[in-house]
Amino acid sequence: MSEEPLYRRGVGVMLINTDRKVWVGRRIDNTDEAWQMPQGGIDKGEQPWATALRELEEETGIPPHLVERIADHPERLRYDLPDDLQPKLWGGKWRGQEQDWFLCRFLGRNMDVNIATAHPEFCDWKWIEAAELPGIIVPFKRDLYRCLIDHWAEHLR
Repeated sequence: MSEEPLYRRGVGVMLINTDRKVWVGRRIDNTDEAWQMPQGGIDKGEQPWATALRELEEETGIPPHLVERIADHPERLRYDLPDDLQPKLWGGKWRGQEQDWFLCRFLGRNMDVNIATAHPEFCDWKWIEAAELPGIIVPFKRDLYRCLIDHWAEHLR
Protein backbone atom coordinates (compact mmCIF):
# COMPACT_ATOMS: atom_id res chain seq x y z
CA MET A 1 0.00 0.00 0.00
CA SER A 2 1.20 3.49 -0.78
CA GLU A 3 2.72 5.60 1.97
CA GLU A 4 1.17 8.64 0.26
CA PRO A 5 -2.64 8.58 0.32
CA LEU A 6 -2.77 11.52 -2.10
CA TYR A 7 -1.91 9.21 -4.99
CA ARG A 8 -4.29 6.75 -6.60
CA ARG A 9 -2.72 3.28 -6.81
CA GLY A 10 -2.59 1.91 -10.29
CA VAL A 11 -0.69 -0.01 -12.92
CA GLY A 12 0.56 0.56 -16.43
CA VAL A 13 1.55 -1.75 -19.26
CA MET A 14 4.20 -1.11 -21.89
CA LEU A 15 3.15 -3.66 -24.51
CA ILE A 16 5.64 -4.34 -27.30
CA ASN A 17 5.22 -6.33 -30.47
CA THR A 18 7.76 -8.55 -32.25
CA ASP A 19 9.25 -5.43 -33.90
CA ARG A 20 9.75 -3.92 -30.42
CA LYS A 21 7.26 -1.19 -31.13
CA VAL A 22 5.02 0.02 -28.32
CA TRP A 23 1.21 -0.10 -28.30
CA VAL A 24 -0.51 3.24 -27.70
CA GLY A 25 -4.15 4.25 -27.79
CA ARG A 26 -5.60 7.69 -28.47
CA ARG A 27 -7.85 8.71 -25.60
CA ILE A 28 -11.50 9.02 -26.51
CA ASP A 29 -12.05 11.84 -23.98
CA ASN A 30 -9.22 14.15 -25.05
CA THR A 31 -9.41 16.49 -28.01
CA ASP A 32 -5.65 17.20 -27.96
CA GLU A 33 -4.67 13.95 -29.70
CA ALA A 34 -3.45 12.50 -26.40
CA TRP A 35 -2.09 8.98 -26.69
CA GLN A 36 -1.11 6.67 -23.86
CA MET A 37 -0.18 3.14 -22.93
CA PRO A 38 -2.80 1.03 -21.14
CA GLN A 39 -3.16 1.86 -17.45
CA GLY A 40 -5.71 1.81 -14.68
CA GLY A 41 -6.52 1.70 -11.00
CA ILE A 42 -6.11 -1.25 -8.68
CA ASP A 43 -9.38 -2.52 -7.21
CA LYS A 44 -9.56 -3.34 -3.51
CA GLY A 45 -7.92 -6.71 -2.84
CA GLU A 46 -6.46 -6.93 -6.35
CA GLN A 47 -2.77 -7.56 -7.03
CA PRO A 48 -0.85 -5.33 -9.49
CA TRP A 49 -0.17 -8.01 -12.13
CA ALA A 50 -3.80 -9.15 -12.09
CA THR A 51 -4.83 -5.50 -12.46
CA ALA A 52 -2.46 -5.07 -15.41
CA LEU A 53 -3.98 -8.04 -17.24
CA ARG A 54 -7.53 -6.89 -16.45
CA GLU A 55 -6.91 -3.31 -17.54
CA LEU A 56 -5.14 -4.42 -20.71
CA GLU A 57 -8.09 -6.59 -21.69
CA GLU A 58 -10.68 -3.96 -20.71
CA GLU A 59 -8.93 -1.26 -22.74
CA THR A 60 -7.56 -3.19 -25.73
CA GLY A 61 -9.56 -6.40 -25.91
CA ILE A 62 -6.29 -8.36 -25.67
CA PRO A 63 -6.83 -11.47 -23.52
CA PRO A 64 -4.18 -12.53 -20.96
CA HIS A 65 -3.08 -15.60 -22.95
CA LEU A 66 -1.75 -13.24 -25.66
CA VAL A 67 0.53 -11.40 -23.21
CA GLU A 68 3.97 -12.42 -21.96
CA ARG A 69 5.36 -10.65 -18.89
CA ILE A 70 8.95 -9.61 -19.64
CA ALA A 71 9.89 -7.30 -16.77
CA ASP A 72 8.54 -5.27 -13.87
CA HIS A 73 9.80 -1.78 -13.11
CA PRO A 74 11.62 -2.05 -9.76
CA GLU A 75 9.82 0.90 -8.18
CA ARG A 76 6.42 2.53 -8.31
CA LEU A 77 6.34 5.60 -10.50
CA ARG A 78 4.26 8.71 -9.85
CA TYR A 79 2.82 11.52 -11.84
CA ASP A 80 0.98 14.60 -10.64
CA LEU A 81 -2.08 15.93 -12.39
CA PRO A 82 -2.05 19.59 -13.39
CA ASP A 83 -3.81 21.83 -10.85
CA ASP A 84 -6.77 22.42 -13.17
CA LEU A 85 -7.38 18.66 -13.62
CA GLN A 86 -7.07 17.56 -9.98
CA PRO A 87 -10.61 18.56 -8.98
CA LYS A 88 -12.09 17.02 -12.16
CA LEU A 89 -10.61 13.50 -12.02
CA TRP A 90 -11.42 10.80 -9.48
CA GLY A 91 -13.71 13.18 -7.60
CA GLY A 92 -10.73 15.39 -6.71
CA LYS A 93 -9.54 12.77 -4.19
CA TRP A 94 -6.00 12.31 -5.54
CA ARG A 95 -3.11 14.52 -6.62
CA GLY A 96 -2.05 11.96 -9.24
CA GLN A 97 -1.24 8.30 -9.62
CA GLU A 98 1.40 5.98 -8.23
CA GLN A 99 1.79 3.02 -10.57
CA ASP A 100 3.43 -0.37 -10.90
CA TRP A 101 4.63 -0.77 -14.50
CA PHE A 102 5.03 -3.97 -16.49
CA LEU A 103 6.84 -4.56 -19.76
CA CYS A 104 5.00 -7.19 -21.79
CA ARG A 105 5.23 -8.82 -25.20
CA PHE A 106 2.16 -9.10 -27.40
CA LEU A 107 1.86 -12.68 -28.66
CA GLY A 108 -1.12 -12.12 -30.91
CA ARG A 109 -1.87 -10.43 -34.20
CA ASN A 110 -3.23 -6.95 -34.83
CA MET A 111 -6.66 -8.45 -35.44
CA ASP A 112 -6.64 -9.55 -31.76
CA VAL A 113 -6.77 -5.90 -30.67
CA ASN A 114 -10.31 -4.59 -30.18
CA ILE A 115 -10.68 -1.13 -28.66
CA ALA A 116 -14.47 -1.25 -29.12
CA THR A 117 -14.81 -2.61 -25.59
CA ALA A 118 -17.74 -2.42 -23.16
CA HIS A 119 -16.44 0.91 -21.82
CA PRO A 120 -14.11 2.24 -24.53
CA GLU A 121 -11.22 4.48 -23.52
CA PHE A 122 -9.55 4.76 -26.91
CA CYS A 123 -10.79 5.83 -30.34
CA ASP A 124 -7.65 4.74 -32.24
CA TRP A 125 -4.49 2.75 -31.66
CA LYS A 126 -1.10 2.10 -33.25
CA TRP A 127 2.38 0.68 -32.74
CA ILE A 128 5.17 3.27 -32.42
CA GLU A 129 8.88 3.48 -31.66
CA ALA A 130 9.47 3.94 -27.93
CA ALA A 131 11.39 7.16 -28.59
CA GLU A 132 8.17 8.71 -29.95
CA LEU A 133 6.25 8.20 -26.68
CA PRO A 134 7.17 11.44 -24.86
CA GLY A 135 6.11 13.49 -27.86
CA ILE A 136 2.55 12.14 -28.00
CA ILE A 137 1.70 11.78 -24.31
CA VAL A 138 0.14 14.52 -22.18
CA PRO A 139 2.92 16.71 -20.73
CA PHE A 140 2.38 15.68 -17.10
CA LYS A 141 3.22 12.02 -17.90
CA ARG A 142 6.31 12.67 -20.04
CA ASP A 143 8.91 12.19 -17.30
CA LEU A 144 7.32 8.89 -16.26
CA TYR A 145 7.37 7.65 -19.87
CA ARG A 146 11.02 8.74 -20.29
CA CYS A 147 11.89 6.81 -17.14
CA LEU A 148 10.29 3.65 -18.56
CA ILE A 149 12.05 4.05 -21.92
CA ASP A 150 15.43 4.50 -20.23
CA HIS A 151 14.91 1.60 -17.83
CA TRP A 152 13.78 -0.86 -20.52
CA ALA A 153 16.02 0.45 -23.33
CA GLU A 154 17.63 -2.96 -23.94
CA HIS A 155 14.21 -4.47 -24.71
CA LEU A 156 13.19 -1.61 -27.00
CA ARG A 157 16.02 -1.60 -29.58
